[in-house]
Amino acid sequence: MPSIVRAARHTQALCQQSFADMRWNCSSIQRAPRFGPDLLKGTREAAFVYALAAATIAHGIARACASGELPLCSCGSGPPGDPGPGGRWGGCGDNLSYGLQLGAAFADSSSRSGKLGTHGRKAMNLHNSAVGRTVLSDSLDTKCKCHGVSGSCSVKTCWKGLSSLDEIASDLKSKYLAAIKVSHRLVGPRKQLIAKDMDARPVTETDLVYLINSPDYCTPNLQLGSLGTQDRQCNKSSVGSASCALLCCGRGYNTYTEEVEERCHCRYRWCCSVVCRSCRRRVERHVCK
Repeated sequence: MPSIVRAARHTQALCQQSFADMRWNCSSIQRAPRFGPDLLKGTREAAFVYALAAATIAHGIARACASGELPLCSCGSGPPGDPGPGGRWGGCGDNLSYGLQLGAAFADSSSRSGKLGTHGRKAMNLHNSAVGRTVLSDSLDTKCKCHGVSGSCSVKTCWKGLSSLDEIASDLKSKYLAAIKVSHRLVGPRKQLIAKDMDARPVTETDLVYLINSPDYCTPNLQLGSLGTQDRQCNKSSVGSASCALLCCGRGYNTYTEEVEERCHCRYRWCCSVVCRSCRRRVERHVCK
């Protein structure tokens, strides 16, 4: 459970970091597990959160196995054969298989229990959680450390390691932006998630999917889970999602200046410290109306 608790905290932090410059900034995830409508109604945002949570839980367990924190698992095994010229398998790789197994059992339990939500939403959550674990699995790569005289790398010890959670979150953010709207309908003997738009590409095991369109998140609407963007700080010079034009939804913005204190004129003092002065400067802020 300590690994899963850490994963929950990482999920919250990564989600807010990934969407800090967008109208929906994932602030509602702080209320977990008491989610609001934005994460309970089959939205694109819910798709991202379920995928990220599933990937983060499996990642945390895989790393905990490798660090020796969990007594029931150990290092991940290296694949057969040599990793390459001058290389040999060693070290302690992330135990991806155990992370995926235990992570799926925990993350998918509520969706499989039949207690919460509609069948369509459960199918959507299970699909998106599986996408998160697929992105995690695809990130497993060979990592090596060199040994030899003066770093010559004549011998390399290699192991299998997972990418950082920042990279996983970035990949899932891209999938969020390209997510497919689906419906849960009967195809042959069972119901499946099928793209709602007949012109859309078929849903694959690497696509995030959602059931209903999200609000624009411009104005507060508790029934839709929208907190609005009033008083959010925007970037006047940006042309992206953090720009005042997009973030403020055309309502305009107020500008004010404030004085900030920061370290400056830093220099190294032998031995061994860095000494800085304290400087004040005025900065301009822009806040949505």
